[in-house]
Amino acid sequence: MREFASSAVIACALVSAATFAPPAHAAAGNVVVLNSAEASISLIDPVTQKLIETFPVGKEPHHLMATPDNKSLIVANSVSNNLVFLDPKTGRIQRWVENIEDPYQIGFSYDRKWFVTTGLRLDRIDIYHAIGDDLQLAKRVPLATMPSHMAFSNDNKIVFVTLQISGELAAIDLASQTVLWKMKVGPVPAGLWMTPNDKYLLIGMTGADYVAVVDWRNQKVVKTIHTGRGAHNFRSLDDGRHVMVSNRVGNSLSILDEETLTNVGDITGLPPGPDDMELSADKRYLWVTFRFAKHVGVIDMQSHQLIKTIAVGRSPHGIYFFDRAPVMAPNGA
Repeated sequence: MREFASSAVIACALVSAATFAPPAHAAAGNVVVLNSAEASISLIDPVTQKLIETFPVGKEPHHLMATPDNKSLIVANSVSNNLVFLDPKTGRIQRWVENIEDPYQIGFSYDRKWFVTTGLRLDRIDIYHAIGDDLQLAKRVPLATMPSHMAFSNDNKIVFVTLQISGELAAIDLASQTVLWKMKVGPVPAGLWMTPNDKYLLIGMTGADYVAVVDWRNQKVVKTIHTGRGAHNFRSLDDGRHVMVSNRVGNSLSILDEETLTNVGDITGLPPGPDDMELSADKRYLWVTFRFAKHVGVIDMQSHQLIKTIAVGRSPHGIYFFDRAPVMAPNGA
């Protein structure tokens, strides 16, 4: 989904952010930012918080993830139909994998046996056997319309996928590569987050202003949590209880309590289009891509203030750095 903001609004937000001094915190390796509308990657020094370089990759790089062994960082180039593997610390290219069709979002099951790609433009998901460094296609599963984000059950049996245009959540059995069920969840569902012990799925409603809480075993929305307009994607705060959600249209972030299923705080007044997030290893700084502002930002999680913005390419989306706080492991461990 693409939206645009006026240059006046962008300028105002960035000038306000520039009044804060950047923190002098150390981190290992470079910050990797995917510029989805420029077919490029920007590398940022996390200490000086200055752009190092920008280099070309495939068309529409949207999402990225580390391999389970943390030896590579995979970038999915959805329109170029390929993957590029980077050094997770430096961001330098290691190798390319071709003929991976329309990889918008990508993910490994927790047991590392399955690799899944969502085909946002082709209305399907592709399920691969992950055998060492090789990916062997198991099956292509039609899944209309606009499958985008995914989450795995901790028993490695199911992958859940949001369908943006049809407003549904789909559950796919990995062993048989078949659709188990689909259910309506709300307008333009996007990011998915599994709460501890697989109790609920949280779904960001980019077409609304809330996160839906889904009892997926009974295929029922049991609650909605008000956030901000365009609730989109999640990032764990690595404290065993809280998760952040970006509100792309409301230009804010919300902190959700996974136990009480409530919104316990908002960070507002951000540049347009907050999207993907990454958290420093000391949990002090949250880095955020701003899709409509051509910048990434650094938020001090003690003060909840945006303290730095850094210009990158058009429509920055995925973001990663090696020295980061863990994303929650299976069952919240």
